[in-house]
Amino acid sequence: MSRPRTRILRNVELDAAIKRGSRTYASIAILINNVAAEDGKNLRCTAATLGKWLNGAVPVQATMAYAVEAFSRLLDEPGLTACDLGWPAGTVTGPDDPWRGDPVTWITTLGRSEMLDLDRRDALAAGLYSLAAAALPDRLHRITRRAGEPRRAGAADVARIRETTRYFGDLDDLYGGGHARSALGAYLTHDVAPLLRGTTGAARPALFVAAAELAYLAAYMAADSGRPGVAQRYYVQSVRLADEAEHPVMRATALRGLAVQAVELGHNRAGRDLADAAADGIRTGAPVRTRAWITGMCAEALAAASGDRARARSLLHAAEADLERADSLPEAEIAGAYRRESFAHQVGLTLHQLGDLAGAEEHYAASVDSRRPVERRTRALIGARLAYVQLRRRHPDQAARTLLDLSDTLTAVSSERVQGVLSQIRTAWQPYRGDADVRQADRLLTSVLRPA
Repeated sequence: MSRPRTRILRNVELDAAIKRGSRTYASIAILINNVAAEDGKNLRCTAATLGKWLNGAVPVQATMAYAVEAFSRLLDEPGLTACDLGWPAGTVTGPDDPWRGDPVTWITTLGRSEMLDLDRRDALAAGLYSLAAAALPDRLHRITRRAGEPRRAGAADVARIRETTRYFGDLDDLYGGGHARSALGAYLTHDVAPLLRGTTGAARPALFVAAAELAYLAAYMAADSGRPGVAQRYYVQSVRLADEAEHPVMRATALRGLAVQAVELGHNRAGRDLADAAADGIRTGAPVRTRAWITGMCAEALAAASGDRARARSLLHAAEADLERADSLPEAEIAGAYRRESFAHQVGLTLHQLGDLAGAEEHYAASVDSRRPVERRTRALIGARLAYVQLRRRHPDQAARTLLDLSDTLTAVSSERVQGVLSQIRTAWQPYRGDADVRQADRLLTSVLRPA
């Protein structure tokens, strides 16, 4: 894998890490650039860059942070440090551990970063997605005292937060996670976090559950906006707020969100472990629809991590059986929207992970066709995934027609997840641009895709 050397190797630790990763310099450089891209940075690390580092050059602090995270993922060593790569100890401490500290302080900090876009300033201020943070800690860090004026929360406070969460959720469905995120951050910072400090009274657990629900939505919107590090930290705080409320169903819900994110980013084993932890957390009881929702994610994560067709299909059957006998949940409940069309999407994702493209196409199409007009971002995302599968099955004309039928939807939403799939499609169908439908759809993508 390594090139023949013409000078004495100075960074033996980095050389050993490269050899353990069994990848070329160029592919490792791409991995580092991809980590930087998650943080909104256009890093141009190359094979030659790694060669310079091996010869003793030390990267700048921001680049070093990206490299440490990239090698931790490559080697599956979440605790990897800069020192392990032959760089000065303490040069990069990495992002703060979101499982420690006060979750109320965390959501305040995150909310402010969303308001002011502070997380783009540098690698340490930004919340890089962390493989270490994707693992559940052995011991949870509990908050015993929290600074703040004593106050009694009431049912009206809880109702206001939940109504506001519904409002932001409706905007997210219509316009995507890139819309109104700063407003949600402001609401978390100025209205919700102060309520959580020093709160006493019978309504306190419900207040923390409502805050966890809002943090979950903030995480989902950040993930949809291409801010995986911010999203991960919001999800973790949602788990911790649910823990403080002693609400296992909300905790499992937030863990499922972490699992979805991990699988979408390609961290499949972490995604499987998080999905399993979510399922374990509701074994003593949960609404049947919620159990179906989490079991379906377990199937997808298992398929991604191991390719175990029999077990994944068994989990899908269990999820479907629960869904068939589920009592109604209010639409406002996070799992309340898990209906047949949602399950069809989950089946499509699972089959896609298993390599069954024909099955994935069938279920994606069923999901898109049955979506309501208010689910515009969801229709855009699943429709883009459907078109990509059709293209992989060498049906470019069908892929083009799928996108053209969604033209109004695609132009209305602000979603980096949708943008990512559309970019893959545009790259993959270049050989088919002689087809009239493909040319027309390509013009649509030209207008929809934002410059990198």
